[in-house]
Amino acid sequence: MSASFAVGCDRVLGGWRFRLRLRRRPSPVRLSRGFTLVELLVALALMALMAALSWRGFNSMSLSRQQLSGYSEQLLTLQNGVAQWTADLDALEQQPGFSSLEWDGRALRLLRRSSRTPGEGLYVVAWAQGARAQGSVWMRWQSEPLTSRAQLLAAWSQAALWAQNPGDAERKQEVLITPLVGWQVVFFRGGAWTNALSSADVVSAPPAPGPQPDAGVAAAPADAASAAANSAPASSPSPENAPGIATGKTETMPDGVRLVLTLPKEGVISGTITRDWSRPGLGSL
Repeated sequence: MSASFAVGCDRVLGGWRFRLRLRRRPSPVRLSRGFTLVELLVALALMALMAALSWRGFNSMSLSRQQLSGYSEQLLTLQNGVAQWTADLDALEQQPGFSSLEWDGRALRLLRRSSRTPGEGLYVVAWAQGARAQGSVWMRWQSEPLTSRAQLLAAWSQAALWAQNPGDAERKQEVLITPLVGWQVVFFRGGAWTNALSSADVVSAPPAPGPQPDAGVAAAPADAASAAANSAPASSPSPENAPGIATGKTETMPDGVRLVLTLPKEGVISGTITRDWSRPGLGSL
């Protein structure tokens, strides 16, 4: 409401008397106006569109993070597997009358010492490619610590069985590394890379010592070795088939080992990976 003022005056007793009169004028009425239904529907449609775009952006970021995490895990697993391969070869242990490194076209078996405790014993380690629930994968198998020659022979045969037709007992000791299409092993002998299945380097070995322990593995009596051989399952490879066990011969250690892995195309790393290993002290090949 607005008001106007009028001032009147009267002469009273020789003085002035003022009168104040207030006149109120009605002001125009302001009507409040809200949103129409069309405007409200347009606003809701814009909000829904913005929410959909924001959700797609967040979902894309989440998927990218998950894929990156999966790729990182696969890459780290592959790196750890290749590093373990190198560590196994670095810890090779030679035994008289025994082949400490053998490739049969299916699996690579080796005899290695413990890298943690020197007196813990020796280990038989096998690397192979096999079919599992995840598909064709590169795998590693390791025995329990071995302190006698009878245990060594049994573990050597068990490693061969694991690479061909493993049972539940053998699978408990395996570790799956990475998906694999194929792999190959090549030995460096005589100044050149040669077929690892070649037996040209098999030489006569000196007779193994008697009951005295040798490099952490004690020689078992003949009856104990025979009992271990007789107690092996019928499906397991015979220890006599392994070079250097019953023939009195052993293979000379190669100067280097080349690992060739063929990885699937859908993996984080695809194609062929080659890793060369040389015996400590020989330098690069």
